[in-house]
Amino acid sequence: MDRRDFLSPGQFAAGAGQFLAAADELRAAALEAPAPPQEFALLRFSRRAMATTFEVMLPFGTPDALAAADAALDEIDRLEAQLTVYRDTSEVSRLNRAAPFAAIPVEEGLFDLLCLAARVTAATDGAFDVTAGALIKAWGFFRGPRHVPSAEERAAALGRVGMRHVLLEPETRSVRYRRQGLEINLGSIGKGYALDRAAAVMRRHWNFPGALLHGGHSSVYAIGNEPGDERGWAVGLGHPWDPGRRIALLRLRDRALGTSAATFRHLEHEGRKLGHVLDPRSGWPAEGVALASAVASSAAEADALATAFYVLGVDPTRDYCDTHPEIGAVLLPEGESVPVVLGIARQLIEAV
Repeated sequence: MDRRDFLSPGQFAAGAGQFLAAADELRAAALEAPAPPQEFALLRFSRRAMATTFEVMLPFGTPDALAAADAALDEIDRLEAQLTVYRDTSEVSRLNRAAPFAAIPVEEGLFDLLCLAARVTAATDGAFDVTAGALIKAWGFFRGPRHVPSAEERAAALGRVGMRHVLLEPETRSVRYRRQGLEINLGSIGKGYALDRAAAVMRRHWNFPGALLHGGHSSVYAIGNEPGDERGWAVGLGHPWDPGRRIALLRLRDRALGTSAATFRHLEHEGRKLGHVLDPRSGWPAEGVALASAVASSAAEADALATAFYVLGVDPTRDYCDTHPEIGAVLLPEGESVPVVLGIARQLIEAV
């Protein structure tokens, strides 16, 4: 259930046609060129973390912009050190080693994140599951090489997957695994969670009327609105294969957008292209959807639901949005050119 950057430079709209691109290195204060009337310039601050580029964008002239962006990006760095499974010293790596043998107390934020993950797993009938670490490794999506596992390998991995095997004890904020070999991998929710925490840092110390944060363009959080537009920030949703094409334009105000998409990352198997988003119930790559986006109040929930909606497909996602009116979704079925818009996203979306 790995997630991938999907929006390319030119797909991230920030007001009146001014488009933003990600950078691969920290830019302390990269000012856009003077904006024509009804446009505005942005200060953009970026840093590499979680194998992607995170960026904080603030309107030009925002007081203490550098200090605020540095604090937000520092928080993201701190969370990467806690959440990554690519460092043996991280809290999640230590949890994966120890939790099969004892109940392990964890940091409050991490415990709350695991509780959110458990709720999304239950609400989506297992289409989203952070315990898919063994399955991710079986397909070679952890450190490689990528390959199609045998039926026996896949069955063995599936036996070590399932949030039902994780015991969460609120009183002690402890976690216990009921299956040896079970591994939590937060790659499908970690970027969104980092954005939520970074935005909280900015809100706690600075009262900005508007800021836009993203992680690799596939996880987005909007604080307030862009200058001059009370509808919120304009965020373009790009086509997963055509970098120059935008399929939707959404308005976000104190809300988040998460996206999972079919990309060029795939395996060739018996004449088929298999994507990298795995269905944790079957152990096989999800099919039928080229792109799935979710709009939610937090970026962590939006990320998790985007992955779940990609796995579930259009009709189950429609059912979910019908019973969760606070959630919106945009799905592009494979082979289609017009997206399906569901839930609150109908009120947020603009013509392209």
